[in-house]
Amino acid sequence: MTVVHHRYATVQGRQLFYREAGPADGPVIVLLHGFPTSSFMFRNLIPALAGRYRVIAPDHLGYGLSDAPAADEFEYTFDALAGLTAELLAQLGVSQYAIYVQDYGAPIGWRLALADPGAITAIVTQNGNGYDAGFVPGFWKTVWDYQQEQNPQTEGGIRWALTLEATRWQYVTGVADESVVSPDTWHHDFALLSRPGNDEIQLALFRDYATNPPLYPALHEYLRTHRPPVLAVWGENDPIFGPDGARAFTGDVPDAEIHLLDGGHFLLESAGDQVADLINDFLGRTVKA
Repeated sequence: MTVVHHRYATVQGRQLFYREAGPADGPVIVLLHGFPTSSFMFRNLIPALAGRYRVIAPDHLGYGLSDAPAADEFEYTFDALAGLTAELLAQLGVSQYAIYVQDYGAPIGWRLALADPGAITAIVTQNGNGYDAGFVPGFWKTVWDYQQEQNPQTEGGIRWALTLEATRWQYVTGVADESVVSPDTWHHDFALLSRPGNDEIQLALFRDYATNPPLYPALHEYLRTHRPPVLAVWGENDPIFGPDGARAFTGDVPDAEIHLLDGGHFLLESAGDQVADLINDFLGRTVKA
């Protein structure tokens, strides 16, 4: 049985939780989770990758078992979360690594790549957008309205995303057989979302998401210039980031490998074995030991 370590590190005076497994001298892959989950989403993927790779999966500040300072004590932005992640990796002696990005993990991963292009050995994106293509307006209009103007109406609309109903919706929508997705997932996430003050943290990040699309031109230039190996493995029925977001990577990385699988936003819950096989094959061909 694979041994997974559950650890904490102090970064910028804040305690960050992370999961780690695999050989200490193996090639590193960093797993960056999305909203509204944590490294818990990688609980099954980590053992599947740890035979060859040193796997590190942090909880972003405000998520999972990491500290969650109040929104009036810490400015929650994607720049800040990326900075914390970079410092954590430096503490762990990690200077080169592949990234797996999903949802919010994508803008954090893109910032890491732009800040230190030579550090990134490969990119695996699982429903992690890097292009305007792929945004599903049916979900995003509520976010865009809130970003443009904060008032009781727009805030009320976006607060739906913090409910148990919405959390379950993210997990099961687009999955052919909902019974394969454990209810533990959305109840686990909702319990953490419901902590006092966490709503204000999430609202701050919904507002700050507006800073991400303006970074896309720089991301695309990085992809064209540095040509990192790219694997896009995507739940094609995702109601948040559609499959055009996966296909778009080939515009800047023509040999990007695109796999659209039958599943939704949290593809690991319904097609985890397929995703793990694709990642192991991809990294085995593209990342040197």
